[in-house]
Amino acid sequence: MSDDNVLTSANGAPVSDNQNSLTIGTNGPILLQDVHLLDKLAHFDRERIPERVVHAKGAGAHGYFEVTHDITKYSKAKVFNQIGKKTPLFARFSTVAGERGSADTERDPRGFAVKFYTEDGNWDLVGNNTPVFFIRDTIKFPDFIHSQKRDPQTNLKSADMVWDFFGLSPEAAHQFTILFSDRGIPDGYRHMNGYSSHTYKFVNAEGKAFWTKLHFKTESGIKNLTQDEADRLKSQDLDYATRDLFNHIASGKEAGWKVFCQIMPFEDAFTYRINPFDVTKVWPQGDYPLIPIGRMVLNRNPKNYFAETEQAAFSPAHLVPGIEPSPDKMLQGRLFSYSDTHRHRLGTANYQQIPINCPYRARVRNYQRDGFFARENGGSEPNYEPNTLNGPRENPNASWHKFEVNGTVGRFSHQHPNDDFEQPRALYSKVMNDQERERLIKNIVGHMKNVTRKDVMIRAIRVFHRVHPDYGTRIAQGLGVDISEIVSPKI
Repeated sequence: MSDDNVLTSANGAPVSDNQNSLTIGTNGPILLQDVHLLDKLAHFDRERIPERVVHAKGAGAHGYFEVTHDITKYSKAKVFNQIGKKTPLFARFSTVAGERGSADTERDPRGFAVKFYTEDGNWDLVGNNTPVFFIRDTIKFPDFIHSQKRDPQTNLKSADMVWDFFGLSPEAAHQFTILFSDRGIPDGYRHMNGYSSHTYKFVNAEGKAFWTKLHFKTESGIKNLTQDEADRLKSQDLDYATRDLFNHIASGKEAGWKVFCQIMPFEDAFTYRINPFDVTKVWPQGDYPLIPIGRMVLNRNPKNYFAETEQAAFSPAHLVPGIEPSPDKMLQGRLFSYSDTHRHRLGTANYQQIPINCPYRARVRNYQRDGFFARENGGSEPNYEPNTLNGPRENPNASWHKFEVNGTVGRFSHQHPNDDFEQPRALYSKVMNDQERERLIKNIVGHMKNVTRKDVMIRAIRVFHRVHPDYGTRIAQGLGVDISEIVSPKI
């Protein structure tokens, strides 16, 4: 047998017998000195890491981003600095609320996360397949996710929890309208768009700043599943979207998205009729049109799902010069929470030394040392700064854009003249046609009929009624609720 095909233990020693434990005689007890057995069982006992609290079920692929249009007047980020330039990347798509074993065809937003391996370090764009989100302040995020998960007593999914939270969080009306529309269940990951959702800041080489939102438009065409089609697929293939993406790439084909940005001049943000940092809102493209940037292509499957897709750690805090955060309250919280989650889930503060997360196109030099999974660990370089030992030093050219902020410290409710109902109202009454509105109502009624508390149902319908009277009235009729109870102020 060739040396390169020998079964070994974790410490590299050849294994003589992997079929039988070391025992005293044929039927005797197993010996404690069977170190191969102990090592094998001990490793098996620790194979599972905590699943993601959100986005637990997902699929990923490698590819590249190619610049097709010059946007250097908006951003100095090296990923954009030359037409024709290709930057390697890894993308992961996912459902949001379900566990790792859940169905790919649940009615749920889809995560759309991309890790760009740039020369200035890794840039992670951590978005969704919808341009808005359910809430605007990250302090509500744990509560929102709890409402989408399982009842703490029954451990069952609860329509009461979902709609109770919604009825008390009217800013969610826009996202719920999208979620229960035809686009609520994408037909696999290749047939959906991706969005940064959040507003970010681009900064150019002259230090001039712009606000931006990013859009990924699928080249495969938008395709969605009806609720009946999705339910049928649940009984046939829980991994429908995962299988579709893998098999498509394995057959030698590519999955592609055209990438665009919206650009808002920096000062516009403070006078625009819509709060540009409210992630429950979109920027109308009539005001800020799409500007082409490039193309994202996925063309290579992971060799090992766990090592690459499961250990991939995306965070909005992974930014590079030329791309900075905005004051978006949801984004501000995610800057901390996502990285902190990876430190817990992957068991180490050194999670960015795991190969799939490693910024291999940049040279990482800092004063972080030790901890689980420390690999290079700085070598013989000093572990403190400042120093006189030629350790790595700051680069003032990487400074973030400065802007003035003033005000009173406090906890403030959302205060902006643009309300939470204008955009979902336009989506319902102007964008959707009669057939799309009919399916929207059917989907909402189909889910809300499982609510057991009438006060929860009435409050939720009342939010839709505030979006548009026809919207709320038709939901009430579908649930057999008298419309007078919706317009009454009693609940």
